[in-house]
Amino acid sequence: MSDPQLSPERATLSLPLTHWAQPCEQDALGALEQGKVLLLPALGFALQAQELALLTPALVDPKRKNISYNAQSGRLRGLASGDNAAAVSALLARYHRDCLQLVANLFPAWHQRLHTPVNTLRLHPVNAWRAASSWRKDDSRLHVDAFPSRPNHGQRILRIFTNINPHGESRQWRIGEPFPRLVQRFLPRLKGYSPWICRLQRQLGITRGLRSHYDHLMLQLHDAMKADGDYQQHGPQLALELPAGSSWICFSDQTPHAAMAGQYLLEQTFLLAVADMQQADNAPLRVLENHLGKALV
Repeated sequence: MSDPQLSPERATLSLPLTHWAQPCEQDALGALEQGKVLLLPALGFALQAQELALLTPALVDPKRKNISYNAQSGRLRGLASGDNAAAVSALLARYHRDCLQLVANLFPAWHQRLHTPVNTLRLHPVNAWRAASSWRKDDSRLHVDAFPSRPNHGQRILRIFTNINPHGESRQWRIGEPFPRLVQRFLPRLKGYSPWICRLQRQLGITRGLRSHYDHLMLQLHDAMKADGDYQQHGPQLALELPAGSSWICFSDQTPHAAMAGQYLLEQTFLLAVADMQQADNAPLRVLENHLGKALV
């Protein structure tokens, strides 16, 4: 659906960066906090010659969707075998270091505030995991991110993506309407919060912490969006073509998004406390609390 608030000029900001430590004069932080996708069409991540051999879906454990790396612990998960563990760890550690440089220049106010870094190497084509997923796990449906097993109590989910496709194939995305309008649309449909059920889920190990009212609402919103076929087809949305050799950044808990096509991607996730934002009222936590008139964490 055409929507004036989803024009490229209003929904995205393009930055002319060509290397990861390059200073930026534009207000990237303000645009990001408003829910815009930051586009970096000339910012690629060059693979070393030996790393090109890692670009095969056979590298991924069949039980997992992607390979993940925790830069703080050095833990690598999702490999089909340990044969390439050192090479994959080195690749993801190098990407993490570049992302830290990017953050230091684009968002200096957050440089020491972002935490819990985890990144992923995504090797499958989008249509492969779309066909194998349930509708809840189908990320080709517009959604905002929420962690089913890892409650984050309102912390922001900042994600940096880089298309490393060696064949020049673009990543195809859709993005959706501003978060406050999303809440107005879906909040009446969301189920009520039960603290005792959330305590039971923690005791049974279903969640790694106590799911707050906020976490419950974000999971409900994630599911309600994906389950609504009419919204997926006709709701406000804008198509983005993200070329090979480009990067992009968004708050994935705030910006509705869907991956439609493409293969071979690097992704870096950080968490950020709402209190560390410059425009905290834009945080999903604050938007939901303002709608409901009460604290959610």
